[in-house]
Parts: sequence; structure tokens; C-alpha cells
Amino acid sequence: MNGTPIAVALSLVSSAAYASAAVAQARLAARTVPGAGFLRLLGRGAWWSAVGLNAGGALLHAAALAYGPLMLVQPLGALTLVAAVPLGARAAGRRVTGIEWRGTVLTLLGLGALLTAVGGTVPHETLSLPEALAVGAATAVVVAGLGRPGARPGLRHAAASGIASGVASALTQTLTVSVTDRTGPLFSRRLVVVAVLVSAFALGGLLLSQTAYRGGLGAPLAVVTLVNPVAAAVIGLVLLGEHLPGGTIGLLPALLGTAAAVRGVVLLCRAQAATMTLAQRSAPRPPEPRGGGGPRSRIVAADRVPTDRSARRPEPEREAVPVGG
Repeated sequence: MNGTPIAVALSLVSSAAYASAAVAQARLAARTVPGAGFLRLLGRGAWWSAVGLNAGGALLHAAALAYGPLMLVQPLGALTLVAAVPLGARAAGRRVTGIEWRGTVLTLLGLGALLTAVGGTVPHETLSLPEALAVGAATAVVVAGLGRPGARPGLRHAAASGIASGVASALTQTLTVSVTDRTGPLFSRRLVVVAVLVSAFALGGLLLSQTAYRGGLGAPLAVVTLVNPVAAAVIGLVLLGEHLPGGTIGLLPALLGTAAAVRGVVLLCRAQAATMTLAQRSAPRPPEPRGGGGPRSRIVAADRVPTDRSARRPEPEREAVPVGG
């Protein structure tokens, strides 16, 4: 059975949900004071809206992984960026620019070429318990290194979020295939451990993306979009036995599609950065206080005040003394 159409359809809806969540997270990050703790986010309705959209996208993504391999489903995650462009523009009250449209078209063409080379049958391979633990440990080390606090953490946290989300997708495929095939007990030790790892990496990726979006949506989302499928594809090729159906010949359209998609993502990233810079330049400056309240007015006023005390106080009148008498 070829589950490619079902996997693609589910991935499209999942990407739309993820895109809406990314726009909501970016708007929330712009209104949140830097350094605000996680507990403060729990009291924001916008945060729970983003969590709900991410949860819906994750469920649809998990369903897509039951019908298609990682190398098919994960590249469709790039459509999240494509969908986020018009959604973000509408939320900002502006039109989509020409460079954004070019980036969108290139991304779609690249994904189309990639899909023709990557199609596949319904996946059956899963990770064993030692493999899942090894993947979880290695991912935790890498994510902890990239997610450390420091100067300008946006792109680092975005890369860590993409890796965590990609590994969570790879582990999710093990869950979905094991549950749908019913080859073993539903609550076995392996599935429980994998479920815990999926929850941890999914939540970690969500929190890391929230901090990454504080500097804007374009560049961090582009990094997440690119790193996510790469991390999942490595696991699919190395541990799950996935391969390109066309072999070496099928590698050429896959590489061309990847190059076009990367170019499209780069254009979208530049367009988002340019739009953000233009918005910052056109932002109105706060008016200077009236009535001599500003620093310059105080300096000018100080210059006008005479420094000699005798000049500020009138001298007392002296009695006239008659001359000669």
C-alpha cells in the first residue's frame, strides 16, 4: 500500500497548524519582557493558544508518520515557513513582498522535486530500546550545548529547537508504527521510554523556539525548518533503514530540490529580516518632554543662570551721608 497521498495531506494541515503557532509565539515573544520565566508564560492566553496549535500540528504529524517515512514527511515541514509568511504579514498589517513570493515559489518547487525522489511505502522499521536511549542521550547533549544562555541566543536556540523537534518526530514514528502494527504490548518498557523522550524533546523544542522568536520570526523559523528534517533524515537513514527509492539516480532530483528549497528559505529569511529592520526604522520616536524637562533644556537653563551670587541678590541700599556736615 502506498500511503504517500495520505501522508502529504496530513503534513499540509500539520504545517498550517505549526505556522499559526509560530506566528502566535512570535507575537507573544515581542510582547514579553526578556528574561521572563516559564511560569509567567503560563498565565498568558496567547501561550496556551500556541500550545494548542502546536499540539494539533504534532498529532497530525504523528498521523502522517504512520503513512509515510521520515524522509517524506519531514521535508514537508518547510511548508510551515511558507504558510507563516502570509500569516505573519497579515498579523503585521502589511502585504507580502516580492522577495517573499520568490522565496515561497522556490521552496514549493524544491519540495515538489524532493517529493518525486523521496516517495515510499508505509514504514515498518522502529527503534529498539538501546537505540532510542542512545539517540536521546546524544540529542540531550547537543541541545544542552546549543541551548545554553548567552549573548544573541536566537539562532542557537532555533537550531536546538529544530534538532529536538526532528528527533521527537523520529521517535514518534517508532510509537505510531508500533501501535498500528500491534506487534507487541502497548505499554511495554520500550514504548513508555520512547513516549517520555518524545514528550521531553517536544516540550524542549517548543520552549527553545519561544526564546528564539524574541529576535523576530524569519531567521529563527528558517533555521528550525532546515535543521528539523536534517536531524530526522539522519536517524531515518542510519537507524531505520530508509533510502531513496531511485538509488543513486534518484539522488540528483533530491539534491536539486533540496538546493532550491534551501535557496527559497534563505530568501524568506532575508525578507523577514529586511521587513523587521524597516519596521524598526519607521517606528515613531517618543516625544521629548515639554517645559524644560529634558537633559538639553536643563543644560541650557543652567547656562543662563548667572554663577555670581552677587548678581542674583540685590545689594542693600545705603544711607546717604551729607558731605561736609
